[in-house]
Amino acid sequence: MQPTQFELLARPAFRPTWPASNTLPAEALARLLTGERLTQPAFGTNRWRLAAYIKQLKYLGWPVEATLVRYPERAYPIAQYWLPNDIIMKVRALRSAA
Repeated sequence: MQPTQFELLARPAFRPTWPASNTLPAEALARLLTGERLTQPAFGTNRWRLAAYIKQLKYLGWPVEATLVRYPERAYPIAQYWLPNDIIMKVRALRSAA
């Protein structure tokens, strides 16, 4: 279990924009909303770059978190992305209320 750092300031209001449907950022977001922790190999190596899709999601207001992880057969650590559990729960609550 990784230690967490308490935030001194409250997070900004959660008002993200959804990416266009049937796009790779939309697919990445759908998988992150299931609680999956994505890496480039897990997302698929035949696609362009997961980091670019994550950056688009951040521009749209999604608070995607990241860390570096060791991956078999890789000389250097790779990025792993996820959404905080409280954000996933907020989205589920908003969807069920709609």
